[in-house]
Amino acid sequence: MIFPDITALLAQRFTVTAVEGAFQSYLTVEAGELVALCQFLRNDERLFFDLLACVTAIDNGVEVGTMEVIYNLTSIPYGHDLMLKLTIPRPVQTQQALDLEEVSAVVLPDVPSLASVWRTADWHEREAFDLVGIRFTNHPDLRRILLPTDWTGHPLRRDYQEAERYHGISTK
Repeated sequence: MIFPDITALLAQRFTVTAVEGAFQSYLTVEAGELVALCQFLRNDERLFFDLLACVTAIDNGVEVGTMEVIYNLTSIPYGHDLMLKLTIPRPVQTQQALDLEEVSAVVLPDVPSLASVWRTADWHEREAFDLVGIRFTNHPDLRRILLPTDWTGHPLRRDYQEAERYHGISTK
């Protein structure tokens, strides 16, 4: 099945917008429909996207005011691929929100977890949480995966400022 066919099939049930002409065509999706759409992509026998190959997150910066979560899906038996993109508002981090627990509670955007659809989402979502600061709701074990648990902030955010020292060790 080719991209226009997949788009037409999904547009009958979900709010999707096709973006073509980029390096890879993709569908923009709504956060409220993400889990149901992905369950359909996995379960519909015409599509059977059985592999979530990658989840990545991008911070577009304070000026743009958005963040993106990108999903790359593959149907191994049918040999077709699909990219989904979810754009969410980027919360502004305040100077008062300095410790990790406060940052997590106040300024992290929420995106539904796909760990119940594809088990591979578990670690991908943890990485996006750790490095970009996106909270995946209903994730079975959302905690840092690459950085120490007491690390402050999310290093792949555009406004991230690295601390001079971490536990007495110079970071620069």
